[in-house]
Amino acid sequence: MYILTISLVLILALIAMRISSDLKIPQLLLFMLLGVSFNFFGADFTNYNFSNQVSSIALMFIIFYGGFGTKWKMSKPVAKEAITLSFLGTVLTALITGLFVYLVFDFSLLEAMLLGSIVGSTDYASVSDVLVSRRLKLRYNTDSLLELESGSNDPTAYTMVVLFSTLLQGKNVNVPVLIILQVGIGLLLGFALGWVFIRILDYLNTRENMEVILLAAAALFTYEFTNQIGGNGYLAVYIFGIYIGNKEFVGKREVVFFFDSFTNLAQIGLFFLLGLLSDPSSIIAMLPIALVIMLFMTFIARPASVYGLMAPFKLNKNQLPVIAFAGLRGAAAIAFAISVVNSDTPFLNDLYHIVFDICLLSSLIQGGYLPTLSKKMDMVDPEDASLRNFNSLQDKSDVGFLATKIEADSDLVNSYIRDITMAFDFIIAKVLRHGETIVPNGDVQLKVGDVIVLAGRSYFDVVGTDLLEFRINSHHNWVNKQIKNIRLERDSLIVLVLRGDNELIVPNGDTTILDQDTVLVLEASNAK
Repeated sequence: MYILTISLVLILALIAMRISSDLKIPQLLLFMLLGVSFNFFGADFTNYNFSNQVSSIALMFIIFYGGFGTKWKMSKPVAKEAITLSFLGTVLTALITGLFVYLVFDFSLLEAMLLGSIVGSTDYASVSDVLVSRRLKLRYNTDSLLELESGSNDPTAYTMVVLFSTLLQGKNVNVPVLIILQVGIGLLLGFALGWVFIRILDYLNTRENMEVILLAAAALFTYEFTNQIGGNGYLAVYIFGIYIGNKEFVGKREVVFFFDSFTNLAQIGLFFLLGLLSDPSSIIAMLPIALVIMLFMTFIARPASVYGLMAPFKLNKNQLPVIAFAGLRGAAAIAFAISVVNSDTPFLNDLYHIVFDICLLSSLIQGGYLPTLSKKMDMVDPEDASLRNFNSLQDKSDVGFLATKIEADSDLVNSYIRDITMAFDFIIAKVLRHGETIVPNGDVQLKVGDVIVLAGRSYFDVVGTDLLEFRINSHHNWVNKQIKNIRLERDSLIVLVLRGDNELIVPNGDTTILDQDTVLVLEASNAK
């Protein structure tokens, strides 16, 4: 029954994504409502322990991939502003909101601060959903600022949640030490484990598309190991994601495709779980309180933090209202709320359903109106320009690049680019000379040792043509023979020779097959 239910949820979620696109409403809102709807069909799910484990892992992968997708060259111009908002902005928004809740509603001070901390961070999944689904490219690198802020502020909110939960439980806690351990260990292990695992990735060099498994395991290890020694696992895994994501490695495209889908699945699961755990009557009962808090955060707490902290940076006057309004609440608040309910933290009010309603209203109001506000403030970039590099272009497109080195006996030595006729549909994308990039205009003359990078459309074998791979040993009848002297079947061709750890040889008739070479032979379908 569980398998049937899960498959039905995923199918309905995909339909909801299409409806969201047609109606131009945030898809995460529909995922929440989908979860709520199951309550009307007799679902009675209240397993907060299981939900806490699932939501923590889902949020961990969302945060990891948020860091992995952060291109530092694009984010660097707005890094100071984004980091200021992700730390000080989150703290101020949470404290201002908590103080408001304490003064207006029947909350103790610590419980009010806990609620403010739970909903204090801007949610990466929600912001990214709006920007991507509505194809919003904002002026002045504002979209990069929002993505960097929303991707990095959850650890700050989590530290505050841990702090106020601990105080509510009546435990003795040294606040400065707790904050230093959470932030210091998180930062240190994020960078250190990133450095370690990128070298493990290079060392393994599996050629078997195992990079996804390694990075998934590495992210889990980074998160849990950091938590176990008292650090902030979410901060560590975000830094780990940034470090790994800004390195280039074989199989990166497969990693991007996998985590694109997996994080979408995690978001569906998180928002559906939030709806499933809710009680429709409690949703309605807590709606007035949540509406007041959400409006206060949207129009007072968040703008006060943004305008106050951004004053020294002298941002464009049209930019500030969009940044202030973009403080959407979502996945992180869900995971934190479930974690608090599952803990031994005592509280008098229905925090869970208040958080649910705040996320629901934020997704509906802020997520729905953000594109309109961006257009009214003339913040939408009509040129839709973005910074890319060769590897990021390959990450999600069918563009492929090939590299070949100009040897001393090559006919291309001393040739000009303008005189080279490409026999196939390729273009010379760049020339590397002594580690430096040369733009390949017609007047560039090729030298011995130059590396030419060719660009063209990559190929995926939908037919499933097989490559026969085998290792040559000292007794094989091909060993120490040139390919032109090897008798092959009529419809077979040696297409590649792998030698040692890293050497890849494009074979010709004079290539000699050596002991321990790995040979790839293409066989035509009718040859089988």
